[in-house]
Amino acid sequence: MPPTPSSASPHPRPIPSLRWWIGGILFVSTVINYIDRQTLSILAPFLKEQYHWTNTDYAAIAIAFRVAYSIGQTVCGRQIDRLGTRLGLTLSVTWYSIVSLMTALANGLLSFAAFRFLLGAGESANWPGAAKAVSEWFPKRERGLAAALYDSGSSVGGAIAPFLILPIYLRWGWRVAFVIPGVLGFLWLIVWRRFYYLPQDHPRISEAELQMILADKPPSESVAKPLPRWRDLLKLPQTWGTIVSKALTDPVWFFITDWFPIYLIAKGISLKSGLLAVWIPFLAADLGNFFGGGVSGYLIRRGWSLGAARKALVVFGGFGVMLLIPTIFTVNLYLITMLFALATFSYASFSTIANVLPADLFTNEAVASVSGMSGTGAGLGTIFAFFLIGHYSDARQSTATHSFDPIVIAAGLIPFFGMLLVLLLVRNTRATDQGLVRRI
Repeated sequence: MPPTPSSASPHPRPIPSLRWWIGGILFVSTVINYIDRQTLSILAPFLKEQYHWTNTDYAAIAIAFRVAYSIGQTVCGRQIDRLGTRLGLTLSVTWYSIVSLMTALANGLLSFAAFRFLLGAGESANWPGAAKAVSEWFPKRERGLAAALYDSGSSVGGAIAPFLILPIYLRWGWRVAFVIPGVLGFLWLIVWRRFYYLPQDHPRISEAELQMILADKPPSESVAKPLPRWRDLLKLPQTWGTIVSKALTDPVWFFITDWFPIYLIAKGISLKSGLLAVWIPFLAADLGNFFGGGVSGYLIRRGWSLGAARKALVVFGGFGVMLLIPTIFTVNLYLITMLFALATFSYASFSTIANVLPADLFTNEAVASVSGMSGTGAGLGTIFAFFLIGHYSDARQSTATHSFDPIVIAAGLIPFFGMLLVLLLVRNTRATDQGLVRRI
């Protein structure tokens, strides 16, 4: 039987604010995750030229990733609830780091699609695993900020990726560029295996911090319970509210992350001159993450109910993403960049709440499962969106700088409808009174 973490040292020295160090490790995981997936979108204009891909061909590769990512979120979320956060994320990061290294062997459309499918399967565990880790380590007043921290890794990773990947491509070629994220993943695993345990099992947590974390959990949750069945979870409106919060917002984000360089070129802007524009929306999203998490936590401390504090940010995000729509009227790089930045700031505020809802609403035995379902909903929505993006952007090439107009209008409106559904579905119900979900 392997030794427990406490056996490593008889009197290990406590780490102050250990929960935020755990949050930092989750943040770095998301950064690497996004550098990994952004590598293809950054290199897409060059690979399209080298392999003579159309936008529809590129969409097929992106969809291969999304299919595996969509299925994997529900499957991996369930497995993380079963295996635990530490082992679940270890297996996930090991898998996708190996696949990232192997992508350097790709030599055409089919092989790229195959490797992206395998990458999506491995990366799908990141958000369910992070959501479960937050539910294990943070009290409710800090969950929003903790979710913002790990989710901001997506925008930081997206912002870093062009400056890391493009110089490597220009110096050594695209194959070496795909190796870098895989190496980073293996380095992260060393830190993760050394530092992540449940609070009650961690050898470096102070007694005061442990009591603060455990005090926020109802006594009924201290007893292990069987995993709830999927069909029982799907009977709850709170589950569907959580799914909708991701399914009708994440496709907009993935449109920006996977298509923005191609969108700028369609607007007549060269990628070299538009490099600043590529990363500014990611930086804005990073700020939006912390705005959403910080403001909702502030409102809770001011006496707002948990549900009201979360929904305030959902409303802010639903309206703010509509700022994408005015970009159809301009080809000015700076105006497009500003509007995309404001929209991604708003999206990220909404997204932070979407990521924390599973921990707010469900007990620890179901957090990763519900988070995985919401990720699957987001993945299916993104797959459908990518089919339409590839088709309509190719079909409308004759309209020059307006080829993406219908896509951008839809991207601005759909999160607004998502906002309305979240307000309707995420509420206290009979299931709350029965103890099936937490009260908000």
